Amino acid sequence: MEFEKKFIHASQLYVATEPTEIHTVLGSCIAVCLIDSTTFTAGMNHYLLPLWNNDGIPSPKFGNISIVKLIEAMEKAGCQRKNIIAKVFGGASLSGLTTSQVGSRNIDIADDILAEYGIKIAGKDVGGANSRKIVLNSVNGRVILKYPNK
Repeated sequence: MEFEKKFIHASQLYVATEPTEIHTVLGSCIAVCLIDSTTFTAGMNHYLLPLWNNDGIPSPKFGNISIVKLIEAMEKAGCQRKNIIAKVFGGASLSGLTTSQVGSRNIDIADDILAEYGIKIAGKDVGGANSRKIVLNSVNGRVILKYPNK
């Protein structure tokens, strides 16, 4: 099977309806991966900060915007919320940076919004002090996780 490869940067999200490997690299940022095994659809976001403060444009760089937009994009692609599961990655506290609280706040907002929307978190690798590289396989919903700086 031929897979498209898609790299997403901070403030982006992507939903794959064709066989795709979705890649990203995370520090204190979070990636929420949503998988619907009944439609073989998967999506990922990558957000920097937990909450949009109603100032300026409601960008997907904020968790409370990005997660909702990802859920809406999955539903637009034909998924039903009851069939979607989540896997959450990132939220590191990287030494020497002022992001130590941002990582944990990013984790909290993912937990809160997914619970609010009734989406079960089936897997998590969050917190700690290491960056992560992840690859989501849209066909089987598996995520390959690597710690590039270990």
